[in-house]
Amino acid sequence: MAALIIGLVLAVLAVVLVLRTVRIVPQARASNVERLGRYLRTLEPGLNIVIPFIDRPRQLIDLREQVVSFEPNSVITEDNLVVHIDTVLYFQVTDPRAAAYEIFNYIQAIEQLTVTTLRNVIGALDLEKTLTSREHINSILRGVLDEASGKWGIRVNRVELKAIEPPPSIKESMEKQMRAEREKRAAILTAEGVRQSRILTAEGDRQAAILRAEGQAKAIDTVFEAIHRNDPDPKLLAYQYLQMLPELAKGPGNTFWVIPSEVTSALQSVTKAFNGPLADLSKNQVTEVPNGQVPEIPPK
Repeated sequence: MAALIIGLVLAVLAVVLVLRTVRIVPQARASNVERLGRYLRTLEPGLNIVIPFIDRPRQLIDLREQVVSFEPNSVITEDNLVVHIDTVLYFQVTDPRAAAYEIFNYIQAIEQLTVTTLRNVIGALDLEKTLTSREHINSILRGVLDEASGKWGIRVNRVELKAIEPPPSIKESMEKQMRAEREKRAAILTAEGVRQSRILTAEGDRQAAILRAEGQAKAIDTVFEAIHRNDPDPKLLAYQYLQMLPELAKGPGNTFWVIPSEVTSALQSVTKAFNGPLADLSKNQVTEVPNGQVPEIPPK
């Protein structure tokens, strides 16, 4: 019975000894080992052997890139406006020993350093530049944090300003300014559209007038060429001229009209053609008749 108890005790001690001797570290993790209270080495991922009761592994340190979002902080700009800025930090532990022994709490240290640097940077910018210079602010923050956290075994990869909240009164003024700017652009676009429409309409009218004039000119040329090509008889031309005289007299502004002396020769030709009484009409005779009436032919 006593032997059985001793065997069980030895088995338990062996199991405890093995558990305290063998240490398994997960991937992308690290653990610092202290021997009698002094840093000895850093355990790598995988199976590691330590001396039980003498070597003491500390808490695992995550070596992956980490994301920390800080609470909004009040910052005063150059033009004495209070804005609330919250930041997002991307960092990675590169030296587990420095991260454990060079700083007590590297997360808190990075947060306080971010707030201090942010106030220094924003204090030199007015509100408009603060809202439009995020890349510049991010670059400055990253440079300062990376330089300061290097001795802590931390590498700052990125710093982003997640939100910049100006005072409510400033936000209202900005909204009014943006609304006025949009209305201004809309008015400019409307005026430009009207102007372009008028230009196109005038251009269309001009092209139509040109085409009409070209058509009329072509028609006149065609008629002129047809007349000269067919060589019409003077009697026919004189007869057609007499047919057009009443139409000329129908105009609203015509109270009287004059027969030019050049027409008398044509009239004489018509008279001779029809044996009428116009054969002896003098070439220099001018007759005035009322509107819309055919001139009376004096007796021979």
